[in-house]
Amino acid sequence: MGKARTDRQMIVIRSNAELPDATTKESLTRFLHESLKPYEDDPEDIHRAMTLVLDSPPDQGGFVVLARDGSTSLGAAVVHYTPWSGYVPANLLLFVAVAPNHRRRGLGRALIERAIEECEGDMKLHVEHDNPAKRLYERLGFTSKYAEMRYSR
Repeated sequence: MGKARTDRQMIVIRSNAELPDATTKESLTRFLHESLKPYEDDPEDIHRAMTLVLDSPPDQGGFVVLARDGSTSLGAAVVHYTPWSGYVPANLLLFVAVAPNHRRRGLGRALIERAIEECEGDMKLHVEHDNPAKRLYERLGFTSKYAEMRYSR
């Protein structure tokens, strides 16, 4: 059995200056890339998103909720604020990742619930149809309002 839930600490990070010691955008990018498998995005795309969230002015970027046990990252949720409030949700949940050896202990739920608490307004996310996390999102109240359609070049 893993460590007690009380051992983990949730940190909300809104800028590079708020990153904990020995944590960088690059180390968070690596953590997300590895912990999102098998649904991971390219490291370059993750890093670009982290730069957008942590390098923008506070009212334009977003934030990261980082779950840690001491200096060890256990999970992270990344939210980007968008300027689209009104006709689509203003908050985009970009990534939710839990280290493989800490899954199935309620950490993903705790990260998402904290991210929701930190947001003003509605939130949206994209999830693969076959991703098991889809059930968690639905239990937390996310609904599928539209089918996403893309035109790719």
